[in-house]
Amino acid sequence: MRGKALDSIHQIWMASNKQDALKAWDSFVSSYRDKYPKAVECLEKDKATLLTFFDFPAAHWKSIRTTNPIESTFATVRHRASRAKGCVSRSSMLAFAYKLIQSASNQWLTFIGFEKLAQVITGVKFIDGVLEVDLTNITEAKAA
Repeated sequence: MRGKALDSIHQIWMASNKQDALKAWDSFVSSYRDKYPKAVECLEKDKATLLTFFDFPAAHWKSIRTTNPIESTFATVRHRASRAKGCVSRSSMLAFAYKLIQSASNQWLTFIGFEKLAQVITGVKFIDGVLEVDLTNITEAKAA
């Protein structure tokens, strides 16, 4: 059952647009609400937040969908810190963790779609990963 539920969830967040994601969402809810009401209720409570990434450029979706940068960064620190015997004070441990993260950052990949960050920061709207075009301006330009 877990595999089927996981496949249904993947259909939601791997959808090509928000409309398809909402269809997959409705299918998931109708299939699992009776069997797992608390889990479905928890997901429904955060539905808008979970589907927010559709309002960002499509190039950013891969980075938004993953938690790997956070996990791998702190895995390195946790792995090395457990074997370090000389970091007994809080300040020496913070310095040790800082230097490990700084060193690891040299191998990080560039954020995909970083050139669109300025648009996101300034509040430009994206619909299903594509820049929203103001149709009123286009209509006015054609009329003129």
